[in-house]
Parts: sequence; C-alpha cells; structure tokens
Amino acid sequence: MSTVAETPVAHTDPVNAKILAISEDRIQGFVRDPIGEIAERSGVDVDTVLERVRAMLRAGTIRRVRQTLMATNLAEGALVAWQVPADKVDSAFDFMFQQDPFSGHVVIRSTDAATPGSNYRLWTTVKVPQGFSIEKHCALLARLTGAERFRVMPAKRIFALGVGHVRRKEIPPGSKSEELAVAKDTEKVELNDLEWRALTALKREFGPDEVTRDLWRPRAAEAGVPLEEFFEIAEELNRRGVIGRFSTFLEHVKPLATGERVTRFNALFHWAVPPGREMEAGRQVGRFHILTHCYWREGGPEFRNVNIMAVAHGTEKNAVLAHKKAIDEHLTSIGIPVSYTNVFWGGRSEIKPSEISPIAYREWSAQIGVDPETVRE
Repeated sequence: MSTVAETPVAHTDPVNAKILAISEDRIQGFVRDPIGEIAERSGVDVDTVLERVRAMLRAGTIRRVRQTLMATNLAEGALVAWQVPADKVDSAFDFMFQQDPFSGHVVIRSTDAATPGSNYRLWTTVKVPQGFSIEKHCALLARLTGAERFRVMPAKRIFALGVGHVRRKEIPPGSKSEELAVAKDTEKVELNDLEWRALTALKREFGPDEVTRDLWRPRAAEAGVPLEEFFEIAEELNRRGVIGRFSTFLEHVKPLATGERVTRFNALFHWAVPPGREMEAGRQVGRFHILTHCYWREGGPEFRNVNIMAVAHGTEKNAVLAHKKAIDEHLTSIGIPVSYTNVFWGGRSEIKPSEISPIAYREWSAQIGVDPETVRE
C-alpha cells in the first residue's frame, strides 16, 4: 500500500472520482457497513476506499465525513436572510460562523443587479432545538451582530437535498428525472434520552484515524450501548425519517491543497409561482439533476413573494445560468407561471453542522449570559 504522501488526493483522480461519486450522497439512510457499501457500488476495493478517504480528509479535499440527519425533522430550522450595515457584514459573518453553534451555512450573497432583497447580503441556515423559538434566537443574533432586519424562511416541503458535486460536473442543462420529485415534509419527531444519546454519537464527524471498516463500534461504546442495540436504535430512527445519508463532504468553496476548485459558483435560485401551486412547482423543479437543494420557502414581500428556492453549483457562471434557463423553460412549457425570478450568487462562505441538542443550547446560553427560558417558544 502506498504512503499517505504518495496517495492521490485530488477529487479529479480517477479512483477518487469513482469513490466520491458514491460517497458524496449515494449512501442514503443508516447503513451498518457504509465503507463496504461505497466499495461495492464504486467498484473500488475496501482497503483503497479507506486509504483514499483518509488521505483526502487529511489533505482537506474532503472537509468532513459524517452521518447526516434530517435535521428539519428534529429541530426548528430555516434559511435566514440578514440585512446588516455594510461595515458590519464581515463581523456578523464571523460571529455566525465562529460563535453560533446553531448557524450552519453562512454565505455572503449578491445579485447581478439591484433587485428586491439584494440589500440582504448575509444568508445563513439556522436550527434551534425543539422547544426553542427560531424567531427569538434570530432576534438575539441580530442584537449581537448589529443586523437591522432579518427574514426567517422555514422549509414547508423539501424536494431535493444532496451534494454529489463530482457526479454533477458533467450533467447537461435540462437533465432531469422521469418522475416528479418526492415532497418530504418537515413534521417533527420527538426522541427519548437514549435515542438522543445514540444520535449524538452517530452524527459526530469522523477524524481520519476513525475512518475504518468498523465505524460504529466505537460510537456504540460512546453512547454506552451494545453494538447491536446501537444498530437497532439507528435503524428505528431511519424508519422514522430522522436519518439522512452517510457522506464524505467535499470542500467545494475554497481552493483545495492541489490548487483546484470543486466548484466556483454557488447559485440560490428564486421563483415566485402562484399560491396554491407550490407543491406542483416544487416537484417539477426538484426533478432537475443539477440541484443540490430545492425547497418550498416563503420569501415574503422582501423577496417579491418567492416561494420556490433551489441551489446549484458549477465551475462556470454561464453553465449555471444555462441550467437555470432550462428549469425556467420547463416551468413555462408545463403552464406554471412565474411572476418573479432571481439568482443570488454566493461569495464568502463557510459551512458547519448545526447543533440541535437542547443541552447544547442551554450551555451556549450560559456562555453568552442569556437565560435560555427567554428563547423558549
């Protein structure tokens, strides 16, 4: 076996590309042997999968390896747009990324022309544990960062949710599934203490030395339960729709150690469709293979009442716009009118998992000197 120094870490390496095409977003739900599953589906032997994933994680090509959750079913979550004075945008960005465990994606966005909502430069995803108010949490963040206004946009339905940047590189504009996208609801699932303990161990990201064939045995020990019981809890949570996918997340925002970029353009698409046709439009838009995310969210008057939002990534701006044009033309062809549409381009960006534990919220509140009861629903 080669040494780490000799192991290719570029996402474009043919073997790595085979692995990543599966490991980014094809291992859905909870799997007892995710490494074996990646090996079988990619056609790359297990030892090589382990060697390459560890090497890419150490090199920063992969920014994290973890079991994801359907956090929208576990916590109150929303996309939040923030209007912040120009001289405070960077400091607000830093606070959301570095000091708020409940903010996930933190992105500074811009539009190609001044449009409704273009003065909302800072965009974040925010989740708070069940029992806490996302509006009150955002009001607290506004006070701490100097934000003047914010718009909270919870997901009413989810039509697409994945990553898969490697396999999306060659997708032509207009490529879509034969079937309508499935609309996933965001109904909350309540967990008992044992389930939270197992879930907390399950979701913690793996360091390079933890990436082994026997991934879950140490996590079962961490949760304080026998391995078979850990499996049973995880599989039950999977049946209840709480588990997302096992994923190796690529660093797709910053240049890699190799100097390459996985993507260069991160586009948030907005469409306003007639009230009452959100489900129909979302299931149509969510069919398009280029999209990593697609939601029904209400933008309100600040954003010309947009209600369908989606995210696409690409290395060329014109290619991203070609994908958007194909979606626009499809909506027109099937008779779904769009009264307003726009693209918000991502600039400075950081991504981290959002904390969803009630215990973590109480600890964070104590650190910043806030009574957590004041942030209760």
